[in-house]
Amino acid sequence: MKPRVSIIMGSTSDWKVMEQAAKFFDEMEIPFEINALSAHRTPEKVMDFTENAHNRGVEVIIAGAGAAAHLPGVIAAGTHLPVIGVPVKSSNSLDGWDSILSILQMPAGIPVATVALDNARNAAILALQMLSIGDENVRKKLLQFKKDLKKKVVQANDDLKEVKFKFRV
Repeated sequence: MKPRVSIIMGSTSDWKVMEQAAKFFDEMEIPFEINALSAHRTPEKVMDFTENAHNRGVEVIIAGAGAAAHLPGVIAAGTHLPVIGVPVKSSNSLDGWDSILSILQMPAGIPVATVALDNARNAAILALQMLSIGDENVRKKLLQFKKDLKKKVVQANDDLKEVKFKFRV
């Protein structure tokens, strides 16, 4: 089985965040790979990864990074595949803004789709939406996921109706 999505992070300290994407792909039965490579400490390995991702079957790359967060941009510079960046609030972070802005402010011609701080699950959902464009089975899974989200909200609203307060009208 070849990976359709690659989850990559700058270091394993980002794993707690990036694990959200792995769990989602497991639920959706989408083959994926996981790597920890640093744009600063292992640039040659990042370039090799980037140049060969499509040869392994990868269709979308999710890249998480904290602090200076160059990894998603470096990957996007070296591939034709869509890259989704996940800003990670790291221990030396400026409340995550350094990561957000590093990933969000890419130069013209090198786009990186960027999700909210620490939100690898949304990155996985976006990747699933991308995969669904050309894959009917993935599209069905995505539509079911969206239906289930709707059901959860409707149920939560119904549950709220049962909460009693003296002055609730």
